[in-house]
Amino acid sequence: MNAVLQINDLETILYTEAAPVRAVDGLTLQIMRGETFALLGESGCGKSMTALSVMRLLPDSGEILGGSVRLGGEDLLLLPEAAMRGIRGKRVSMIFQEPMLSLNPVMTVADQIGEVLQRHFNLRGAVAQKRIQEILDQVGIPDPARRMNEYPFQFSGGMKQRMMIAMALAGEPELLIADEPTTALDVTIQAQVLDLMRNLQQRDGMAILFITHDLGVAAEIAHRVGIMYAGEIVETATRDAFFRGPAHPYSRKLLASLPGRDKRRQGLRLAAISGNVPPLSHEFAGCRFADRCDHAWELCHEVAPGWTALAGEQQVRCHLFNQNWGSRVREQQFKDERLESADQNSGEPDKSDTGPELMNHESGVADSCLLSVTDLKVYFPIHKGFMKHVVGYVKAVDGVSLEICQGKTLALVGESGCGKTTVGKGILQLIPPTGGSVRYGGLELVGLERNRLRKLRGELQLIFQDPYSSLNPRMRIVDIIEEGMNALNIEEDSKAGHAERASGTNRNKVDKLLESVGLSPETKWRYPHEFSGGQRQRIAIARALAVNPKLIVCDEPTSALDVSVQAQILNLLKELQNNLGLAYLFITHNISVVEYIADEVAVMYLGRIVERGSVDEVLTSPRHPYTQALLSAVPVIEPESKRQVIHLHGDMPSPSNPPPGCHFHPRCPHVMPVCREVYPATSTFSSSHTARCYLYPQEQG
Repeated sequence: MNAVLQINDLETILYTEAAPVRAVDGLTLQIMRGETFALLGESGCGKSMTALSVMRLLPDSGEILGGSVRLGGEDLLLLPEAAMRGIRGKRVSMIFQEPMLSLNPVMTVADQIGEVLQRHFNLRGAVAQKRIQEILDQVGIPDPARRMNEYPFQFSGGMKQRMMIAMALAGEPELLIADEPTTALDVTIQAQVLDLMRNLQQRDGMAILFITHDLGVAAEIAHRVGIMYAGEIVETATRDAFFRGPAHPYSRKLLASLPGRDKRRQGLRLAAISGNVPPLSHEFAGCRFADRCDHAWELCHEVAPGWTALAGEQQVRCHLFNQNWGSRVREQQFKDERLESADQNSGEPDKSDTGPELMNHESGVADSCLLSVTDLKVYFPIHKGFMKHVVGYVKAVDGVSLEICQGKTLALVGESGCGKTTVGKGILQLIPPTGGSVRYGGLELVGLERNRLRKLRGELQLIFQDPYSSLNPRMRIVDIIEEGMNALNIEEDSKAGHAERASGTNRNKVDKLLESVGLSPETKWRYPHEFSGGQRQRIAIARALAVNPKLIVCDEPTSALDVSVQAQILNLLKELQNNLGLAYLFITHNISVVEYIADEVAVMYLGRIVERGSVDEVLTSPRHPYTQALLSAVPVIEPESKRQVIHLHGDMPSPSNPPPGCHFHPRCPHVMPVCREVYPATSTFSSSHTARCYLYPQEQG
């Protein structure tokens, strides 16, 4: 089998004012025809820069210093730019991470795909229109004849990603580079995209370079994997060999960082990797992972390890396997340990986590009901005409009831657009509810006077999904964190001096907060744009914790984080909950996170909760067809735990015009005539497990 892509000793550098950044440093890999190679690693390791180097789409500050990139035997680095324009989009195509930033908002779908067809196949007019419809049909966009004339903003997130795939496949490429193509997608849409890429690969035999930090997705789609760290690949293996027994300490730590139900049951902490990826402007002498490695010794800091071949196709760049350097650990012993040592370490206290002295709450977890929501409704009016008459409502939240006890976590899951975030904002009164009741500690929040509500703001906090949008770009981090503390008169210490209290300065607490979320206290003088996405999310969490909350609405707080950073944040949230009795409403679509952190789960669809129960009840024995489909789409590492995927057809209906009867019936594989008529009542399976579905006996009244 011939290699479609062969990269040898690729070196890419970015020139910055401070120092040159060696984004890719001596990378070598090959991808065969019909093969998917998954490139894994934390943010900042050089994965995306590798893809841009292959495409020769580096920023102005970037330069390829050496190596070769051969596509079917032809070195792309030796071609003039005019020749590369004939290769991009035809022989090699790329799907970018954020489709909305890569699509032209003022061009229709047909115009954008038509550019590819005209440039590479000289197709125009009716012939091009027919081909565009065929391509859109291949990627599963319904009614392509109509939708091809629409604009990107008229598509959902999953549909925009399919549109990107359609553009990438229009040139019938030999190599497809997919840079985090499923990161922003729901698990149901993610499963459809992965199936689509698999089917197209089997049909056309194209090679795929799949860049991701999601180990579950890699296990689902990859044939071979490469682990990248600080600009170089440190381990390669077949998918089965890697997930059966990762070799490099970094690889093992990544897998041990994954949350799951077993770790929650055993009370284990996640094996978070201490520190961060070193800056690539640094001159490396030894192993680049040595400062974060539990097995490092003097040699690791002095000499860079070479490649060592293990069983089969597995190779690792680590001194622990190189007997020529006098390894301190026998190879077989180290391999047999696999993840056990990492799991044991996960039970140890993490020095980066905060202790009970960080906040001024009392320790202990009470089982009292802290929050009680009954029949919550949040409608947004639809205005039309010159006089802006109200012609309808978007029923974002349509009768949600839930309870959260002190020291407990309720996970709210569902597809994008189902109303999860609106529920959180409605509970916090950031959006005025249309109806229903929200009682916090026995106090009704709906309609509460503004002054009284303001006094409760410190106890009710929100961690936003997008930290960059929620952090003031003109304020330093210290001012961002202190802003809420000063506004709500939060004092660092009851014994603090009068001058310190009067000035509102709480620098010592700011330093503790930053350390608790894994950031250096010195970073408090920097601005948000100077941080990575994961670091900005940590700052957002520190800001929420600064005002001593009792209930935190966490809106996808780990969606933008690597698994290693995610582990640190989840450990932190669990530690705070155990020590301080915090309650969380945890909004997410990551089921593995739900398994680890949640006590109860509520599944939401089109403004309503369709199933609720303990985490074990809902995730082990889902009853509602939507919950079953949601869980079947979750990518897993262990093949034996993979469920049969239930494919849902179409998108979620519009909340401005929900279907009659059960809102899920247009997509349900078990739909019955009664489902189309009246919304189902509650079906009870235990004291804590309920669902709303006609497949089960209905409660009367």
